[in-house]
Parts: sequence; C-alpha cells; structure tokens
Amino acid sequence: MNVTDFINLPVYTNRGIYVGEVRNVLIDVDEKCVAKLILTETNKNIVEGGMDVAVPYRWVAAVGDIIILSYFPERVEIPSKSEEEEEEQE
Repeated sequence: MNVTDFINLPVYTNRGIYVGEVRNVLIDVDEKCVAKLILTETNKNIVEGGMDVAVPYRWVAAVGDIIILSYFPERVEIPSKSEEEEEEQE
C-alpha cells in the first residue's frame, strides 16, 4: 500500500462510529514510517466543531476500503482559553 492510498479513506472506531476521512498523512522521516493521519470532515458528535484531528498511526487496527481504529477518545474538545492559560502557567 502506498501512502497516497490512505487519502480520502473513511475512518471508524472499533465500535463502528464514523470519525472522519483522511486528508493527509504525516511521515516520520527518521523512522521511515507513518506517524499520524490527519482527519477532516470529522463527526461533530465526537469531535467538537468537526475540527480536523491528528490520529497517531499506532491507533490504527486495520486498513482496507476503510480504516478501523483500535482506540479513539469518546469526545475530543477544544480547550477553553482559561484551560490553556492554566497549562502555560504550570
């Protein structure tokens, strides 16, 4: 399989919930392997605002006509400004 074969593949959790579709693939040049998949058009029920997310390739369980993830958080949320400021102060 070529890296370009990942583009536009739909991505699902191991429970069959649609997550999004692959927009891009990040390569770890030093390790010569796929590092992350960038997903777009994400499911707004599990990704706040349907924003693009990066999924570590180690979460991928299977690749074929679709991609199945072995893990995905129940909900991905954008941190609020106050949470970001607290993290910076620590």
